[in-house]
Amino acid sequence: MTLTKNKYYFEALDNYPYSLPDCLEALNYALSYDPEDADSLCLMGRIYSEMLTDYEKAKVFFEEAMQCNVSNLNTPQYYIKCLLDNEDLDEAEKLISYALKIKGIDKARILIQKSLLFEIRLEYKKALKPLEEAKKYSYNQAMVDFLTNRAKFIKNKMRKNTQKKK
Repeated sequence: MTLTKNKYYFEALDNYPYSLPDCLEALNYALSYDPEDADSLCLMGRIYSEMLTDYEKAKVFFEEAMQCNVSNLNTPQYYIKCLLDNEDLDEAEKLISYALKIKGIDKARILIQKSLLFEIRLEYKKALKPLEEAKKYSYNQAMVDFLTNRAKFIKNKMRKNTQKKK
């Protein structure tokens, strides 16, 4: 059963986001074999969040995925993005705090989302701190470059904001 479920999950993942009909067909098969598969539920949440922008429906799938496997490394990252996109900032902040405690999670990516949370709240100085912390958890030059550029972007926004006040 696990092998079949995984086969359909990987088929769905392979088709996402380029062929949504094929992705959904494989995902429905995967969920019919195991309706509590956190990865499949997470991917369904991503479809509703990223493709259909139905954040409320996406949140249902992400919450279910979290309940099925609280230590899943994929779900928090995408669930946080959904919450930020839907402006559920307090929920996102709680999930970020929780996610940073999950063993093996990509802390740099979660910290980027923490920075984005502060940026959405227009707290630019606070937004820079998680980016600096994320550098400690970055293990390739591309990520370090991304974080550096992101910090420059926020500092530029800070300058523009200061100029408008004057």
